[in-house]
Amino acid sequence: MSKAITIYDIAKCLGISPATVSRALNDHPAVNEKTREVILATAFSLGYKSNLVTNNLIAYQKTSTIGLILPELNSYIRNSIVAGIETITAEAGYKLLLSQTQDSLEKEILNAKVMFDSRVDGLLVSLSYETKDIEHFLPFLENDIPVIFFEGVMEHKKCLCIVIDNLQAAYKATTHLLEQGCRNIIHITGNLNRNVYSDRLKGYKYAHIDHDIPFNENNIIVNNLSQQAGTEAAEQILKLEQLPDGIFVSNDTCAASCMARLKKAGIKIPDDIAIVGFDNEPISEVTEPNLTTIDYSGKEMGEVAAKNLLVLINNLNGWLNTFITDTIVLKTELMIRDSSLKR
Repeated sequence: MSKAITIYDIAKCLGISPATVSRALNDHPAVNEKTREVILATAFSLGYKSNLVTNNLIAYQKTSTIGLILPELNSYIRNSIVAGIETITAEAGYKLLLSQTQDSLEKEILNAKVMFDSRVDGLLVSLSYETKDIEHFLPFLENDIPVIFFEGVMEHKKCLCIVIDNLQAAYKATTHLLEQGCRNIIHITGNLNRNVYSDRLKGYKYAHIDHDIPFNENNIIVNNLSQQAGTEAAEQILKLEQLPDGIFVSNDTCAASCMARLKKAGIKIPDDIAIVGFDNEPISEVTEPNLTTIDYSGKEMGEVAAKNLLVLINNLNGWLNTFITDTIVLKTELMIRDSSLKR
């Protein structure tokens, strides 16, 4: 049998002290993020097995810990989802181990390894844009550790998905603009590799088809939906030979900054250009005019995901054989405000 890899082996490989390796493996704040990532990746490649929670595991056969992997905590909706998860898990006596991938597949794989080594009892995941398969989550399923995907999802016969109907929500938003008389609608959206934004693009397209309006590929602007991206999208729109009469944006932050830049250029909202956002963030009610948007509860999504995971954790015997693959779809609502109501 091969010799077990120790922190001394990792330290020797990297030319650093065993103490630094130990701190990194235990997520000590004294180790910076870049160094920690290198150490964890080296530990993984060498086959190091963590004993982070061995004592608790031996005593109780569980760690009372739930893992949470998501791209970034960079939006009102994401923060609301985490708040919903924390509410349910705390009430049930579970700790929450959270990690962010910055939409990197490499970091997602590494985070999954850390979660597995930490012996989490269950895992909640919003997938990165780079993720093409979920092979790195199979060790959880093979060891009867339930996994639930939410928001950014990928279907698997042993995993539950929690989503909103992005296609239908985008269809409602685009149809509203068409009903206001808009015939040249630009869609500002995010990375199309994930279901969230690809489904919203489909909804935008289907609304055009149902209203006999030709789809124009040039009317699609893909960016990271940040505040800066909204300003840059507005600059791009202002350079067009023919300005649009409607804009549908896949989040409110980007929509608000886009609208502000257009107004600064003398564009009247909604008379010249009607605008619809998405997510019903607090900013949507303080813009002038108030922003029409798609409303759904991130907190509800987090609560539903956490509740279902706890059900699976506490009914492990045979759950892989009896669990019916399904997707839970949460409702959305179009909140009509002044930014889209043409006179």
